[in-house]
Amino acid sequence: MNARRWRSLLPALSILLAACVGTPSQSPRRAVIKKPVVVINHVTPPAVTPPSVNVPAVPDFWPQMRSSFAMSDCDADPAVLAWAQRYTKNPDHFEDQLRQAMPQLIYVHEVATRYGVAGEFALLPWIESGFQSLPGRRNRPAGMWQIMPMTANKMGLRVDGRFDARLDVDASANAVMKLLSHYHDKFDDWRVVDYAYNTGEFNVAKLVDKFGTPPAEPVIPHLPVKSGTKEHLTRLLAMACVVREPERFGVSLPTISDEQHLVQVGISQSMPMAKAADQAGIPVSKMKDLNAAFRGNTMDAGAVSYVLLPANHAQQFRDSLLQTPSATDTNAVPSADDVQQDADATAETNPSKAATRKPAPSGKTHTVKSGESLWQIAHRYSVSTKKLQQWNHLRGPALKPGQVLKVSGDE
Repeated sequence: MNARRWRSLLPALSILLAACVGTPSQSPRRAVIKKPVVVINHVTPPAVTPPSVNVPAVPDFWPQMRSSFAMSDCDADPAVLAWAQRYTKNPDHFEDQLRQAMPQLIYVHEVATRYGVAGEFALLPWIESGFQSLPGRRNRPAGMWQIMPMTANKMGLRVDGRFDARLDVDASANAVMKLLSHYHDKFDDWRVVDYAYNTGEFNVAKLVDKFGTPPAEPVIPHLPVKSGTKEHLTRLLAMACVVREPERFGVSLPTISDEQHLVQVGISQSMPMAKAADQAGIPVSKMKDLNAAFRGNTMDAGAVSYVLLPANHAQQFRDSLLQTPSATDTNAVPSADDVQQDADATAETNPSKAATRKPAPSGKTHTVKSGESLWQIAHRYSVSTKKLQQWNHLRGPALKPGQVLKVSGDE
């Protein structure tokens, strides 16, 4: 009877044993479901689809720039942090200014990389001018690097009545980076290089000969230079600090597409600035801003063999040049404004040869557009900001959209 009872229990025992054996396999099955391979298989098809050639990938500029930095970070000196906070006090304004400077900043950083110059120095125009190609007057500094005429001559930059290379993005960036590279070969300290740029190579060389190369700390060297020279380095490090840690200051670093990058387009003949702008499909004001080295309203191919344009307008300009007869504008006749620019430049560099200034034609006006500055309007019409203020009874540079300005004097 016991044997019969055991035989009757065998089927039940078999079921129980099968259940026990099957239970551990449930966990691996769940793990198999959760394996990454399932997710990878799900996203693989779009990943292997080749990207469209019409939408090129835009590399992230900021990591590249950070990796090129060679000086101290945000916490190296309290003054650096204070200036960084000052720059970003109004985050929206800071981001807007930086966004406008991005094409020039990227271009300058590429030049700095070619010369092996520390990436912080690509931010130098922010300290000097806010990346604006400021014109020089009366033997004063000019361009986004704020270069003096005498210094420009030593750097091999052309400055005359037709062309001021201090305002040319490419020529000035190459000249400055070459100079900074020379300073580093001589001083072997990027902080001292900045001192030399601000106060002069000869002055700094004397101090280094007397006191030696400064130690790594403090980050702002205790060489007996002017306070403004120390502040110059502090501000440069502060701007680099914001680039290093934008989230620390509540700002977002802007980006631009490849199509907005600046590129060179060769020119073999001179042409009016307005015609060049029309061929490129951009406003005349923008063409002048990007190619501010041309003093008047003519692009002089005898001064430089290229113009700078956003990449998305470069091909249109090239195509237009191919369709233009070669004889057209080869010997472009200077406009009245160009002639006056020559006279103004001569007066700056040699007052004894200054020509009598002719009054500008009367009756011209300009309606201020959103975002336009007094300097931009003055540059567009080849007059000084001081004249615009006089003609329009302005007490300062502030303008309002829709405001109508006289842009020429009365005859």
